[in-house]
Amino acid sequence: MRLACRIVLPFFCWAAILTAGHVQIYVTNSDDSKISVIDPATDTVVREIPVSANPHGIVPSPDGKRFYISSESKDLLDVLDRQTGQVTKSIPIGLRPNNVAITEDGKRVYVCIRGKSSVDIIDTGTLTKIKSVEVGKGPHNVYRTPDGKSIIATSMEGEKLTVIDVKTEEPSFTIEPGGVPRPMIIDANPDKSIQRLFVQLSNLHGFEVIDWASRKVTAKVMLPAAPPEARPLIPATFSHGMAISPDRKTLWVDDMLNNTVNVFSMSDLKPVATIPVGRGPDWMVFTPDGKRCYVSNAGANTVSSIDATTFRELKQIPVGKVPKRIIAAD
Repeated sequence: MRLACRIVLPFFCWAAILTAGHVQIYVTNSDDSKISVIDPATDTVVREIPVSANPHGIVPSPDGKRFYISSESKDLLDVLDRQTGQVTKSIPIGLRPNNVAITEDGKRVYVCIRGKSSVDIIDTGTLTKIKSVEVGKGPHNVYRTPDGKSIIATSMEGEKLTVIDVKTEEPSFTIEPGGVPRPMIIDANPDKSIQRLFVQLSNLHGFEVIDWASRKVTAKVMLPAAPPEARPLIPATFSHGMAISPDRKTLWVDDMLNNTVNVFSMSDLKPVATIPVGRGPDWMVFTPDGKRCYVSNAGANTVSSIDATTFRELKQIPVGKVPKRIIAAD
């Protein structure tokens, strides 16, 4: 019945899927002009949404009505209406926007402006840029802390993390990792207080552990050795993308040299499993129930569906060109 609806009346079926609270996986195809939508029930692409060229970051509004998607080549932030699947506005922002984050109340979107040294802040009521915050050269990724109080921006050329206070919209302090920061993830307690940051670095086949209280690097965890002839899909990028399982028992880490996902125990960061996936695993996301993990394979134009209990790849799902950022939303 759903398949027939999708073929004959795609709009009505799309609306029905959204209003039913059904979890979907959304992936930005960075060398394309579309978002691929995967249904975890069937592990198939059920929708392709046209957006501005070279979509990079994607984040949903807290009320679920919108997506905000950065266009790296057009210097825009697309506002996507989830009910219709249409871009309702494209907001001009800075040069080469990368990853995006949204405040807990949904009133501000933060966008890393890779071509400058700043994070642009967009007011979601007026849909206009209201401010740019200096964070160091080459800002690439941006994250909201679990307590909602801060936004963390990673500066590649500046080799630092800048923590921005959400209330003042100004930097409050910086953290220096041991090199060029790439993706990171925040380890927080059930009460949302932060314990650690796990940070991947250029030219590091692994990740660093940073203690939040002291703001210092406390450990370095390496991934399994790669063959001498192994070359990453992206230069100097040996490990790119991480996720913590919803039960907080395991940390999952992409390996671009071995084209695998490595699973570590959160308690001691010891290896648990290694899962082969497609070429160039880039970002990943869990379904809210923790049963599946989805990994974008940038070099294979696929998304791997992984059984998070058996640590086994179930399927590689064809999507658009060079899939990267990936999120789950109902």
